[in-house]
Amino acid sequence: MGKSTSWYPSLSVDPAGTGVVSHAGAVLLLRTAEKTGLTTALSSALEPWRKPTTSHDPGKIIADLTMALALGGDCLADIALLREEPAVFGRVASDPTVSRLIAALAADAPKALAAINSARSTARRIAWNAAREQAPDHAIDAGHPLIIDLDATLVTAHSEKENAAATYKRGFGFHPLCAFVDHGPDGTGEPLAMMLRPGNAGSNTAADHIELIRQALRQLPFTAKGGRVGRKVLIRTDAAGGTHALIDYLTTQKLSYSIGFGLTDTIVAAIETLPEQAWIPAVDADGQPRDGAWVAEVTGLLELPGWPDGMRVIVRKERPHPGAQLRFTDRDGLRLTAFVTNTEGGQLPDLELRHRRRARCEDRIRILKDTGLENLPLHGFDQNRIWLALVALAVEVTAWMQMLALTDDPASRWEPKRLRLRLFATAGRIARHARKVHLRLSAHAPWIDLLITALARLNAIPDPL
Repeated sequence: MGKSTSWYPSLSVDPAGTGVVSHAGAVLLLRTAEKTGLTTALSSALEPWRKPTTSHDPGKIIADLTMALALGGDCLADIALLREEPAVFGRVASDPTVSRLIAALAADAPKALAAINSARSTARRIAWNAAREQAPDHAIDAGHPLIIDLDATLVTAHSEKENAAATYKRGFGFHPLCAFVDHGPDGTGEPLAMMLRPGNAGSNTAADHIELIRQALRQLPFTAKGGRVGRKVLIRTDAAGGTHALIDYLTTQKLSYSIGFGLTDTIVAAIETLPEQAWIPAVDADGQPRDGAWVAEVTGLLELPGWPDGMRVIVRKERPHPGAQLRFTDRDGLRLTAFVTNTEGGQLPDLELRHRRRARCEDRIRILKDTGLENLPLHGFDQNRIWLALVALAVEVTAWMQMLALTDDPASRWEPKRLRLRLFATAGRIARHARKVHLRLSAHAPWIDLLITALARLNAIPDPL
């Protein structure tokens, strides 16, 4: 018999294995859903859609779809990944049952979305309470506000779907608008609200921004009982939010804001009158001077009739990156940008750095697209609105797991692809002993110690009442 020249061992493969679990690390997500009360909240909220003769709880089906998306699924049929592991995931509904539930929820989409959002709000309150110092709302005030980022993205439709339309980038599909709460540099973030819109929806439609902010604020735990928001919440967005209507709304609601602002001829003229000593070096993420970038305030040089009192205009100039094309508003080979804020006091470099950190919102959108948003799979617009809620749930459960179980570890900032490869895909085996079912995780998995530590932290959290 000749010697094998393959790089890999020669194996005899057959389908006779039993008790094997391919995504045993998903128990992290299951425990998170249980410890945050998401499972019971979904079951209670979706009770009106449970038929008397059915054996499947609509809340369980939505939770299972959430897990499938968190594990990398991108269509309803990917729930089969869970169905083949009943010892871990329990009884999972068939594809026709899942499709019928999504159709039933879409038939009364406003009521169904309100029910799902109510369950999300309940689970978020429990998760943030359990997180304590790591919670996004810990010790927030006007000087250190909770930050909500707004941004839109384009989702391509590869077939004719309801309300899909041409986009401003000459594509075809949808233009959802999203609101995220920022977990800061030591964490990721979680979606508070998402609004599905046709592809031709405007980028700077103030009415959509205002409605999205209202939905996002309703998701915050300290607003559930009528708590005041005020300056301890800061709305941050790019220049698409720099409209009269939105800034007037934020001012009326007494919210803090940091919003990109278009460079008008008046602002550019004011910039040109600034003396050199008015420019202060910008800082990087570590608080050190940033080479080739400066900030200044031009509020006192402008007449701003009609704009709210207290609105400050801060500008930035920097050397553009090699190969970048200059715009008409740029001057002397330097890129000019501006933003407005109603934050009183504070060092200009710190305010500018806070605004520039809005770029983390792009990371949140990338995570959404890696968790089911890349291609809306259903035909009906309301069906895809339900799908968007599932995507939000999947991202939230993952973020809560990191916040509660991976504290003070670099894994708290891992994106879904890395979590799936290193933790969720850990293999295991089902063992039964003394009338108990045990999940034996792979002893030689590279990150098994991290996984076991994370599970221990989740198990230590008291069960929700």
